[in-house]
Amino acid sequence: MSGDIRRVGVVGGGRMGAGIAEVCASAGLDTVVCEVHAVAARAARDRVAAALDRAVQRGRLEQAAAQDAFARLVFTGDLEDLADRQLVVEAVVENADAKAELFAALDKIVEDPAAVLATNTSSLPIMRLGMATSRADRVVGLHFFNPVPVLPLVEVVTSLHTSATTTATVEDFAARVLGKTVIRSQDRAGFVVNALLIPYLLSAVRMAESGFATAADIDTGMELGCAHPMGPLRLADLIGLDTVAAIAESLYDEFREPLYAPPPLLHRMVEAGLLGRKSGRGFHTYDQG
Repeated sequence: MSGDIRRVGVVGGGRMGAGIAEVCASAGLDTVVCEVHAVAARAARDRVAAALDRAVQRGRLEQAAAQDAFARLVFTGDLEDLADRQLVVEAVVENADAKAELFAALDKIVEDPAAVLATNTSSLPIMRLGMATSRADRVVGLHFFNPVPVLPLVEVVTSLHTSATTTATVEDFAARVLGKTVIRSQDRAGFVVNALLIPYLLSAVRMAESGFATAADIDTGMELGCAHPMGPLRLADLIGLDTVAAIAESLYDEFREPLYAPPPLLHRMVEAGLLGRKSGRGFHTYDQG
């Protein structure tokens, strides 16, 4: 069970990967973060260090605990450094081909046949990733939410091949070791949360696109009228408009329902590099400092 998982790998050191690495290291786990090359690995290292510093400043973490967590982290640009891992969590770009290629490589590199290969995908089929390996029974969705150290939820997504042992292992790991609340989903595009959330966000994009209301008024309306902590367009900016578009496309490809189709404005903003908070501008403008 999860009590035996002490060595974790995270592939991808962006916002999600860095957050997953932070919670794993904070839970006392030996954690290796792998990026595409050494320069990206250094950037991931800086990202996690800054996040731990913020956690200390905001009183969520003691200074000594942050230092201990950072000491458990190793950053690398070489997938081979994940060979001895007992659990590897993939958190790379939301692209099915890229993820499948990565899982095929991990299948050859990770030595322990009992090791679990997990994906943090927001919407892509777990089955496809499992079938890229020789151990589909050990492949599972482990979907965290942004920001990972703050939001308590994890979706565990099982394919038709995922074994009961794998499911029990990752559920126990997420709940007992990482302290997350776990919900289980079938292997359908969007899983539970995004299948409900994305149509709502797309409706807000369409409302802004049509000129029905401004982005500020749409967000204020939902925050003050429905007691939402964040309006839909601010939330889309936080998620990343490229990620929202990718999830919407996966949902539309699977279900062919018009409510899942990404609006033209969303595509244009992604093409323009207006991705939300991470680029400094989306439906709102942000101070990158």
